[in-house]
Amino acid sequence: MARDIQTVVSGMHFLEGPRWHAGRIWFSDFYSHQVYSAREDGGDLRVEARVAQQPSGMGWLPDGRLLIVSMRDRKLLRREADGSLVTHADLSRHAGGHVNDMVVDAQGRAFVGDFGFDLMGGAPFQPTGLWRVDPDGSVHKVADDLWFPNGAVITDKGELRVCETFANRVTAFDIGADGSLSHRRTWAKFGEPPTSTDVGQAVGQAVVAGDGCCLDAEGAMWIADAVHGRVVRVREGGQIVDEIQPGNGAFACMLGGADGHTLFICAAPDFHEHARAAATEARLLAVRVDAPRAGRP
Repeated sequence: MARDIQTVVSGMHFLEGPRWHAGRIWFSDFYSHQVYSAREDGGDLRVEARVAQQPSGMGWLPDGRLLIVSMRDRKLLRREADGSLVTHADLSRHAGGHVNDMVVDAQGRAFVGDFGFDLMGGAPFQPTGLWRVDPDGSVHKVADDLWFPNGAVITDKGELRVCETFANRVTAFDIGADGSLSHRRTWAKFGEPPTSTDVGQAVGQAVVAGDGCCLDAEGAMWIADAVHGRVVRVREGGQIVDEIQPGNGAFACMLGGADGHTLFICAAPDFHEHARAAATEARLLAVRVDAPRAGRP
């Protein structure tokens, strides 16, 4: 059955980090350096923040203040009640590359990934860590040897799942009461890790290049496949049970809408920095799905 895919927002550069919060869809536009929110139908588009060093993942503290990843200077920013942005945490001494996506738990602890290397500069690929930023802004390394940790979700049972873009897998951990991670395991395996540190070859070996993702009420994940222009619904083990091809590159997704059954997709022709910065071809799409949203983000 053909899917009815609607364009919700258009005329953007490159969208990432979609979140459903307070009855609105929120998202970052890398190259306009802005964080937006809109109604479910794309109306009432608002600029929520301007992040000069490139916004990405988002989340909220228990008191409602917004956290935003600032990629290039490797910081986590916090929006105060008056709308001003302040540094919540500085990860520049920790991260091996641009800070990227994150997920924030109910206690306000942010689990943040980074590239691990200079992706846009053509550096060889290398694994990196995962960082936990506590509500007081302190930074703690909670995992290592992750192959480009990207989108992540937290289940209602306290399981953290992280897409490793270049490893063909989703890795899961149990979150302890103190925020530590344990019982590392492969939640979904799509193929073998790449055999080369050359990014071009690693991309060529990607079966599912997991980027942004979200969780549904049946425990499955929707994962944007950054290489193959699709969003896939995945069950534990790696079985792909549904697939949506928006006719463009797909780089992040989020379940939301008033009833939780709308899947928002961040789409663009490609992820090449210079091309996306120079054009406004990115769109936020929406499609209806059967299982509603669950967990975080």
